Amino acid sequence: MILPMTEDFAHWERHPAGEELIAMLSGACLLIIETEAGKTRTRLEAGKAVLVLAGAWHRAEILEPGEALFVTEGEGTQHRPL
Repeated sequence: MILPMTEDFAHWERHPAGEELIAMLSGACLLIIETEAGKTRTRLEAGKAVLVLAGAWHRAEILEPGEALFVTEGEGTQHRPL
């Protein structure tokens, strides 16, 4: 799906059933991924993509409003508060 990226994610999310490909179509965000090894922060801008491994908690902080393409197995998606 293609979604507007205009506000920081209001929660953490993860997808236990599969990986998630996030590709920025326009704008920019800081993608934060949390694993057992700690948190990584990746600047994601138009034309760039990141693969989030299954089960990894992640969220985004918007640097420049835009749109992103999300490809994932959404079944069983989980959320937790910030």
